[in-house]
Amino acid sequence: MSLNDREKSQLRSALQEAVIKCSERCLYQSSKWAAELLNSIPEPEPSLDDSQLSDASNGYASTVVAPSTDPEEAALEAKEINKYLLAKSLFDCREYDRCAAVFLPDSTLVGMVISKEPSNATPKAKGKGKATTGNTRASSNSTQTLPKLSQRSLFLALYAKYLSGEKRKDEDAEMVMGPQDIGTCINKQLLTVSRVLEAWFEQRRTDDGEEAEGSQGWLEYLYGMVLAREKNEELALYWLVRSVHLFPMNWGCWLEMTSLISRVEDLNRIMPRLPQNIVSFMFHIHTSLELYQHDANLANSLDQLLNIFPTSSFLLTCDALLSYHAKDLVAAEQHFSRILSLHPHRLDSLDHYSNILYVMNSRPKLAFLAHLCSSVDKFRPESCVVIGNYYSLLSLHEKAVQYFRRALMLDRSCLSAWTLMGHEYVELKNTHAAIESYRRAVDVNRRDYRAWYGLGQTYEVLEMHAYALWYYKKAAGLRPWDGKMWMAVGSCLQRMNRNQDGIKALKRALLAESYYDTGSSFGISGSIQGTHMDPEIVLQIATMYDSIGEEEDAKAYMEMCVAQEDGGAGESQGEGITIHNDSPGEGSDDDGEGGGRGGGNDGTGVTAATSKARMWLARYAMRTEDYTTANRLANELCQDGVEVEEAKALIREVRSRMEANGMSEPPLG
Repeated sequence: MSLNDREKSQLRSALQEAVIKCSERCLYQSSKWAAELLNSIPEPEPSLDDSQLSDASNGYASTVVAPSTDPEEAALEAKEINKYLLAKSLFDCREYDRCAAVFLPDSTLVGMVISKEPSNATPKAKGKGKATTGNTRASSNSTQTLPKLSQRSLFLALYAKYLSGEKRKDEDAEMVMGPQDIGTCINKQLLTVSRVLEAWFEQRRTDDGEEAEGSQGWLEYLYGMVLAREKNEELALYWLVRSVHLFPMNWGCWLEMTSLISRVEDLNRIMPRLPQNIVSFMFHIHTSLELYQHDANLANSLDQLLNIFPTSSFLLTCDALLSYHAKDLVAAEQHFSRILSLHPHRLDSLDHYSNILYVMNSRPKLAFLAHLCSSVDKFRPESCVVIGNYYSLLSLHEKAVQYFRRALMLDRSCLSAWTLMGHEYVELKNTHAAIESYRRAVDVNRRDYRAWYGLGQTYEVLEMHAYALWYYKKAAGLRPWDGKMWMAVGSCLQRMNRNQDGIKALKRALLAESYYDTGSSFGISGSIQGTHMDPEIVLQIATMYDSIGEEEDAKAYMEMCVAQEDGGAGESQGEGITIHNDSPGEGSDDDGEGGGRGGGNDGTGVTAATSKARMWLARYAMRTEDYTTANRLANELCQDGVEVEEAKALIREVRSRMEANGMSEPPLG
């Protein structure tokens, strides 16, 4: 994707308009997103004479308020300018109720809510019937009507009312994880805001009941957001889609849609309904990453966007998360390091960076990051999460919990803090608090596979395997190509004595790991023939086959497990899975034994799992009276240094049986 100069100029104008219009409506995060993108487009720097400078100054006129193209709206905005400036000042001072009262006094709002009560006499449910019935439409034309306001002023007043309810909800909530903190506080202004918006849409609806005329898209966004908070997700998506058709540069609206999409199928179903422009392209990438997708097409799409916005912190963060989801931690760390060098005061998404450094056990870098975040803004949720991760790496779990709770006091929707606090409570053996933390994380975002997996682990500690299995399956459904999820499912099934199902899950784990071919970072490699597997998983499959009496299959997988020492696939199994193949083009599994046992660069070497498999094979050979093989395997075990005493006892048993049968003693080599 490349843009010519004219297209770049149009994109700049659209982003400038978005910055101004979002700022007018106090949507500061959306305004910041648009401004960062605007400044990441490379500016041409030709030598300008006086006439060109004059033209350039006209092209980049400084504007504080964007005029409306609708004459009626423009007249209303001009008439309300003084009140608008007062309301915006009050909003910026976080006096939300006063801001709303400038345009919508409490008497007006109460009258509208009461006038609509009879039409909604039935208990208010979370279903889809809200705001779509004929009764609601009929009641909107009752005694109390909306004052004639511009859409900008009405949005600002209702948005302030909505934030007033959010603020009061946080104030009413108990201390995080306190005895009364059960997460049931609600925003009591949602009903008021939705009733006013319903009345506004009804007033402007055409005679045939179709869409509102002359709408700018902002009130649709607010209505969709309110419906989403009321769990009316399908209707919320409908209004949010309408909003982005009317004004596609409002990034907050796209983020609301992302929060309502929980599966890739939902994303694919909604994409044809969206406007086809560069912002919807970014939305597809961002939502795919939120759904933990990573493939070559996504990487190519990101590269195309980075050609247009080479220094965009948002797109660079997406690039880092793409590597993170592909389990390429080194590349992800390098991407975040570059973002930090380009934007040293930017704290957004640094909690992800701290997670990567934690997994990599990079204590010095995590210490530096924690110090940096603390110096920039120690009371940002991201800063508290980074510092909490640092203390967790030092095994100071109580202090880590303290910082994660501080992050949640600042923002109760901070997903990372809930999940990581659950991990810390597991370390502290406080299973009740861990379960509650994970449940709250799932309430915030049902796509968080880490919280589902954590719930499974916690219930497994409590030996409640049926519960653990259900949560593990939820995690595996969100991350179907993560072998760790399927290994947990298989292990849980094994403990429940469901060995056949457990074997299927563990085989899925082996296949899943092939998805992360580190040679390309994306997708499944062209062939999985002769590739590497985790010997622990292979041994577990073999053990489960043995427990149900299928010795031939058990023997095949035991041989496959031993073969992983040299990177081979075993004699009786023609397939394997690439897990960590740093040099996919080098070496071959057909080079014979010249590399030596456990010494090749492509194999795992001797591990406890391969030694256990070798011991099983030696005992199997004894049972089948294949004493030569049993002796060879027992001698190899003596060299491994893992099962030495048992191996020596086995050698003595082999020799005594061979002597009893009149067989010659096998050579030691």
